Amino acid sequence: MPIYSSSDSDNSLHKGSTRLFGRQRPLHETLGGGKVAEVLLWKDKAMSGWMLIGATLIWFLFEVAEYHFITLMCHVILVLMFIIFIWSNIAPLVQRDPPRAHEFLLSESSCKYAFSKVNSILVKLYDLSCGRDWKLFFAVIGFLWVLSIVGNYVNSHNLLYFVFICLETLPALYERYEREVDYMAERGSQDVKKLYNKFDSRVLAKIPRGPVKEKRHK
Repeated sequence: MPIYSSSDSDNSLHKGSTRLFGRQRPLHETLGGGKVAEVLLWKDKAMSGWMLIGATLIWFLFEVAEYHFITLMCHVILVLMFIIFIWSNIAPLVQRDPPRAHEFLLSESSCKYAFSKVNSILVKLYDLSCGRDWKLFFAVIGFLWVLSIVGNYVNSHNLLYFVFICLETLPALYERYEREVDYMAERGSQDVKKLYNKFDSRVLAKIPRGPVKEKRHK
């Protein structure tokens, strides 16, 4: 069995050969390398900040102000209609162009991108449900089962907001302190392996086992 030492960990820290979860590519590429990666890693600070403010506002309205979804949507639409009404009637007086309908429409490319992502998730779920990858299949089932239990004790708004905060902060913090986190993760993995080796040699190896029957080859 291999023996691990602290010097090996120090060398790996300096070389940077070991990364968390066995990652080979840079974190930005691992997260997709697109706009989502830039937001999660705070490359686009304005967009990341506005998304954090928006998520916090939504959490405040639902959890603290105790808004209901239908009530909130109605109030948002009323405010939007009121703004458009005032803007349309005041625009000629201040010699400004009134708002146009196409300015409030979603772009076709954005809709296609969103639907393509939803379809890719559905395809992955279908392939996973077919049992092509048993380990991942049971891992997802276990995760959903644990998540269902957590959902019974934790408010859904708080849980979603907590997940969003983790997505908005942990990747950026990991990228900033990547070497330190990888080093600590490697040391922790080595400690776990040492404990398992001790448990194997002191407990599992002493468990009596029956004779292994040799298979007869015809």
